[in-house]
Amino acid sequence: MKTFVSITLKPEQENNQDLIKKLIFRELNAKHIDFQKEDVKYVQEKKSVDARHGGLKLHIKYNVFIKEDISEKNEDKLPVWKHADGHKTVIIVGSGPAGLFGALTLLEKGIKPVIIERGEAATDRKRSIAAISTKQTVDENSNYCFGEGGAGTFSDGKLYTRSNKRGNIARILKIFVNFGADPKILTDAHPHIGTDALPQIITNMRNKIIELGGEFYFNTKVTDLICSDATTPPEQMVSHPELISGSHHKVTGVRAVDLKSGEEKTFTGDAVVLATGHSASDIYKMIAKCSPSSLEAKTFAVGVRVEHPREIIDAIQYHGKAGTSKAGNLGAAEYRLTTQVQERGVYSFCMCPGGFVVPSQTGPDEIVVNGMSNKNRNSLWSNAAIVVETRSEDIPPVFIDRAKKEGCPALAGLYFRDHLEKLAKEQGDLQKAPAQMMKDFIARKASEGFPKTSYTPGIVSSRLDQWIPSQIADRLRQGFLNFDKSMKGFVCDKALMIAMETRTSTPVRILRDSETLECAGLKGLYPCGEGSGYSGGIVSSAMDGENICKKI
Repeated sequence: MKTFVSITLKPEQENNQDLIKKLIFRELNAKHIDFQKEDVKYVQEKKSVDARHGGLKLHIKYNVFIKEDISEKNEDKLPVWKHADGHKTVIIVGSGPAGLFGALTLLEKGIKPVIIERGEAATDRKRSIAAISTKQTVDENSNYCFGEGGAGTFSDGKLYTRSNKRGNIARILKIFVNFGADPKILTDAHPHIGTDALPQIITNMRNKIIELGGEFYFNTKVTDLICSDATTPPEQMVSHPELISGSHHKVTGVRAVDLKSGEEKTFTGDAVVLATGHSASDIYKMIAKCSPSSLEAKTFAVGVRVEHPREIIDAIQYHGKAGTSKAGNLGAAEYRLTTQVQERGVYSFCMCPGGFVVPSQTGPDEIVVNGMSNKNRNSLWSNAAIVVETRSEDIPPVFIDRAKKEGCPALAGLYFRDHLEKLAKEQGDLQKAPAQMMKDFIARKASEGFPKTSYTPGIVSSRLDQWIPSQIADRLRQGFLNFDKSMKGFVCDKALMIAMETRTSTPVRILRDSETLECAGLKGLYPCGEGSGYSGGIVSSAMDGENICKKI
């Protein structure tokens, strides 16, 4: 039989196997389970740190097997991937988690995936990312958001999700482990792979897909959809659906351009998967031109990235104790904060313990920040996005009017996001980001000096309190004060704000049919991942890519 038990340990007891076994036996007795000690085997399922109530505890959940061979459990088995037989081909636009896991799902049925990626392969992408800091330049198609692996590759590789109804989270984690991730991600309460480790794992996934007959095209940007109706022969297929007479518009491929050679290319297949991520504004505009009713506005969030010295966050969360002590290695401390201010949520997002603040702009005329951590989360800083919920009614009229004039009201939030990122650029200097000390932001005064920051392009002093729109700035100000009540010391002399954090999610959703998961207005087109507006983060996007490709 199989059951679950949970035990609580002090950090220094984590490796005491005799004690762990004793506590597991005690829990089995408490459940009135009849067992012989020699028949009991157990596997750690989850581990979390509890720093509440002035003490440090580890809560560990175990999968316990009685008279069973653990190695033969079905849940430990990986999918079986087949070599593509060539009879069916699916075009996948984007090589983030949705695209990669979708491709692997297709290969379970021997369907050939052809992945088109505007950015570079992971190794080359590192050089483009480094140039943002070293040369103060941005490659619009290969950066922290675009390129092999998607935005998460160089933004920490966080795997924590609460989307357990969307798919098999354990399956996603096991596939990552198969391609080189640390097996600890299978049991950590808030697993992450790390920016230093994830690029090689993504490369391993790509090599497996190619080995099985899949294809990759890097530095290749999709510029248009190829559509037909039921009666159009292939040689007469056109780019824009509005030019087609008839009601059954079907996407049969994409047009693209090789960004290195300038060569125009055409890719056709049995279906097209859009896995383009939350930053591909051009994709939304492309759909808006041919099928504006396929888009709808959605709630998103904007704010700033807040950075503290790691020792401050560790001391707050571990009640004065460092993350590494005689009590055991607890690692850099995490936090999750949320409050309500003026009927809007203000909350932390993408918290990076022992991490770095990084530049996530996708164009030379904008400044966007994000956060990341390496595998060991051992930098001198900890940071998180602190953002404000932004609804359609919060969008300034000028952007609503522009979207309506252009025939797609759903794009208003996208235009507002662009505006905020350009404001940040105006307040910055080349790729240096505008910044203000949190206490000065609250007091509405200029900052005269800054602590050392992890943000390598650099920062410049700016009155964020003056130019960030008041509906955001006022809520941030009150949110910080609320957070300081529950996490005393959050507002301090060393708390730094860096602007703008705008890419937590997309402000646009590409509508899908609830049954087929196709784009509501364009058959044969399957939006998925963060760019679709139906997922957020690596794991939920990977599951969304799997679900889409299972439908296909």
